Amino acid sequence: MKNVFKTLIIILLSAKAAIAQNPDAKSLVREGIDLNNQKNYAGAIEKYKAALAIDADYAPGNYQMAFSLNAMGKGLDGIPYLQKVFSSTTASTNLISGAYDLAGSIYDLNKQSQKAIENYQAGIKANPTYQPLRYNLALAYFRGRQYADAESAAIEAIKLDPKYASTMRLYALVTFHQNKRAEALLGFCQFLALEPNTARSAEAYGNIQHILQGGALKPEPGQKTDPFVAKLAAVQNAVITKALAPFAKRRYASAGDLLTAQLNAIFNALGTMPRDKEYYWYRLADYFNKLSQSPNMPAFARLVSLSTPESAKWAKDHVQQITDLDNWLKENKPE
Repeated sequence: MKNVFKTLIIILLSAKAAIAQNPDAKSLVREGIDLNNQKNYAGAIEKYKAALAIDADYAPGNYQMAFSLNAMGKGLDGIPYLQKVFSSTTASTNLISGAYDLAGSIYDLNKQSQKAIENYQAGIKANPTYQPLRYNLALAYFRGRQYADAESAAIEAIKLDPKYASTMRLYALVTFHQNKRAEALLGFCQFLALEPNTARSAEAYGNIQHILQGGALKPEPGQKTDPFVAKLAAVQNAVITKALAPFAKRRYASAGDLLTAQLNAIFNALGTMPRDKEYYWYRLADYFNKLSQSPNMPAFARLVSLSTPESAKWAKDHVQQITDLDNWLKENKPE
């Protein structure tokens, strides 16, 4: 009997040693992620290979393999691994969504825009609330100069995460490319409310100035404008032109004061114009019209133009007004 117990103990100890020497797929993937985070992609891939040798269908292992391959510049080699995640019956919804997102990004990076769009769309079908897929779909359409589709995708992404500044910036850009200057102006203003002090902010303020001066982007070679979109743009642009007309003969003490008056006039005009149906940009129009009725417009004009020395100094000298504006922005959101 003692020999039997000794034999059992030896077997158990041997099994424990074998487990220690042969970690499971999950542990190997964790080790691979650590190596990937250290930018040791080759080492990470070896760990994932070992994990998938144990369980070829282990979804996190397949996803991470594709992720590290993409980081090495071999993204297309990762697609077969992502396809295993797509068809997995055990992967979480978020992992499957992330796999479609990564596949779309890989195709986009490799100039295969239609495949990128198809993967983003498939991911959205699998998980409609996964915001990155909506944003990246809008970005793919934008790069392909499909501006109307990009606008629709950006709006859906904004609805899922209104605070994500990049989506609002993209919305402003795609509407600007369609010559819908009212939508673009409102979009740039909202972007600057979210991100007022970066290199992208300076670019956005430049676009606002271009719009205020009556500028429009020239159609790109081969770009076709939908007659309905052109009609919408004409209506919007006429409202802005009329609102700005009186300023041709007015003089202001500073550029900030002029911008305050211009934005105030435009916000009021867009917020009170007749409407026949619901468009997303009406939410922004109502929001900024509400802002124009508050005492915070001087501060807001400086916020959107914070990239200029004059406005930066004004903000530094008027801390309380900037604080009041910040509080208003926190308490009020586009609805």
